Amino acid sequence: MTKILVIEDDSTIREDIIEVLNCADFEAIGAEDGLVGIQQAKKHKPDLIICDVMMPRLDGYSVLATLRRDPEVAIIPFMFLTAKSSKVDMRQGMKLGAVDYLVKPIGQAELLEAVNTQIDKWATIKSYYSSTIEETQRKVDYLLYFDPLTELPNRLALRERLDNIIAEQATKHNGIVPVMSIDLDRFKRVNDALGEASGDYLLRSVAERLISCVEPEHIISRLDADEFAIVLTGTDTKGKASKLASQILRALSRPFAIEGQEVCVTASIGIATYPQDGDDINALLKNANIAMIHAKQQGGSCYEFYIPNLNIGLSEQIELQADLHHALARNEFQVYYQPQVNLQTGKIVGAEALLRWQHSKHGTISPIKFIPLAEESGDILAIGEWVMTTACQDIKRWQDMLKQQTANCPQLKIAVNLSGRQFQHPNLNTTIVQILEEVDLEPQYLELELTESIIVRDVESSIAKLSALKLLGLQISIDDFGVGYSSFSYLKQLPFDILKIDRCFVRDVDTDIKNQAITSSIIQMAHKMGLKVVAEGVETHTEMEFLSQNDCDEIQGYLISPPVPFDHFSRLLAEEYSLP
Repeated sequence: MTKILVIEDDSTIREDIIEVLNCADFEAIGAEDGLVGIQQAKKHKPDLIICDVMMPRLDGYSVLATLRRDPEVAIIPFMFLTAKSSKVDMRQGMKLGAVDYLVKPIGQAELLEAVNTQIDKWATIKSYYSSTIEETQRKVDYLLYFDPLTELPNRLALRERLDNIIAEQATKHNGIVPVMSIDLDRFKRVNDALGEASGDYLLRSVAERLISCVEPEHIISRLDADEFAIVLTGTDTKGKASKLASQILRALSRPFAIEGQEVCVTASIGIATYPQDGDDINALLKNANIAMIHAKQQGGSCYEFYIPNLNIGLSEQIELQADLHHALARNEFQVYYQPQVNLQTGKIVGAEALLRWQHSKHGTISPIKFIPLAEESGDILAIGEWVMTTACQDIKRWQDMLKQQTANCPQLKIAVNLSGRQFQHPNLNTTIVQILEEVDLEPQYLELELTESIIVRDVESSIAKLSALKLLGLQISIDDFGVGYSSFSYLKQLPFDILKIDRCFVRDVDTDIKNQAITSSIIQMAHKMGLKVVAEGVETHTEMEFLSQNDCDEIQGYLISPPVPFDHFSRLLAEEYSLP
């Protein structure tokens, strides 16, 4: 008979749960607090533990942490049943290794459904791994060998099993063992936009699709965060590994439903094979990861086999990150400016400041390569401050130049992109005020651009930060509008002045019916909300004409000019550029 331990300090609730479980043909045992619960768990070794959180002498979190350190009881599935219902409480419980988190009050049917689900799931897990994990190993701490979120084997379990497979394969001739490193593309953006709980749900869903793609004898593991690994056993050709990689990419490309919303993700896969690419687990995982990074650099949603010269690219990336740290001191950065033109007057009314890196050895380095490195290292804070200072100095010089040409000169504005780290930094407002005072620039001529993914990480906090920036007199714009997850629902809450339509909607807007509908709707909606609209990536006259006919306020793009250095932009102003 299945044995269940109920740890609950409220005697009435405890006895009610025990009665419900006994009537359902379970053998239920009670414990009146956390310390007694630990003793009962070690004595009876139940098949499942149901535990309250708030209890005298020892709370539920401490009970779970204590049991997980004892190999004799560590693998027993543990459920919380508590009145503490916040997401923070739930995450704390799940991170400690709980298999479920139930909130009081709870009905009999819901309780029994949750209990039966966990009993069945644990029976399946024990059955699935009984052939490969020794009886003594099953008593070792569950968290030592399994990922509690996805219930897949973790890195340690993968290492032990792969070592055994390689040892077996070494006795065969012409046999190979493919090892796949799988990483989700842009998972951080989903996690930031939708929250940690939704991100965890997505990872569990990804794990389920991976399981559905492989044969039972193959090994799936969650290595870290959004990184998974698969070891193919019984495979004698790379073709079979290629076929499986393609199948996985197709499976993951289907939308995931999260809280009533469709979320699309893709993956990058790197493949290394034993013995060609390494004769131990460390070499194989390292080389599979290098191939995965190369697949991600190709745009993601693809797979790559490891080849030795891929190491060169990774070494260059490490070198690039080191050089980036010194680039500011070496005066290797430049600020380029892309003009923004008013569609009614045809005149330049401002510019977007864009960072360029002229490396002393490698020449021009694309921002796509170095901006993520700067974000990761934290160098973006110093670099971002330098960009803002330089842009403010340059716009002040242009304003002074135009005043000398005509008394009624237009007052140019400058748009500067803010990174997530900059936006979250507590000294952002102070830094901006100091820059404006040093340059003697009025705040209304500085526009801060933020992407939606930065804003929606914490909407309430973002509203407060943006409101404080607005009080300084700055202009705020939302960049890349329409490509995020919650644009329309959050837009009305946030104090923006300008909405920038992403280039993916502007491209071929003169011929693409869908882009026409989306772009015209965005413009109409923004104007009704009192926002100015700027279209990015305008490259043709017909695109410009469509935007003008639909009352777009301003445009920027290669039709006017690519991003140019200070002197070139100065010539455009001096020559009084006007739209053709």
